[in-house]
Amino acid sequence: MSAAHPETRPAPEPREAFARFVPVPTRWMDNDIYGHLNNVVYYSLFDTAVNRWLIEQGALDIHAGEVIGLVVETHCNFFASLAFPQQVEAGIRVARRGRSSVRYEIGLFAEGEPLCAALGHFVHVYVERDSHRPVAQLPEAYLKALAPLER
Repeated sequence: MSAAHPETRPAPEPREAFARFVPVPTRWMDNDIYGHLNNVVYYSLFDTAVNRWLIEQGALDIHAGEVIGLVVETHCNFFASLAFPQQVEAGIRVARRGRSSVRYEIGLFAEGEPLCAALGHFVHVYVERDSHRPVAQLPEAYLKALAPLER
């Protein structure tokens, strides 16, 4: 670590840092041998929360939509364990929106907890379903669904 680029230690964020919350239930099979959610489950919960939001807002049609999102980048910091049968609430926000991409940031909270147990992000690049080429511009339905998530 150099003086010009001091590293900051990631820290859990409060609920107020997120625009909307989506419930994401845990399952028995999500726990690992150590009795908490396995690391890969956190990424699945991120994906589930964002896609659930997009579906519920009428933007994403997983069966027939002309536009789909491909995850091109992911990251997660872990601060506290989560485990089945805890209820988990995913705080979501849009950190950056480009012409065809969106960086979503997600905080996973144990029900009623003020700080997130995990904080992560992923980037969707929105592409045409058939060609997998990036869209020229995000469709209006996506823009409408993203607006409440932008801070």
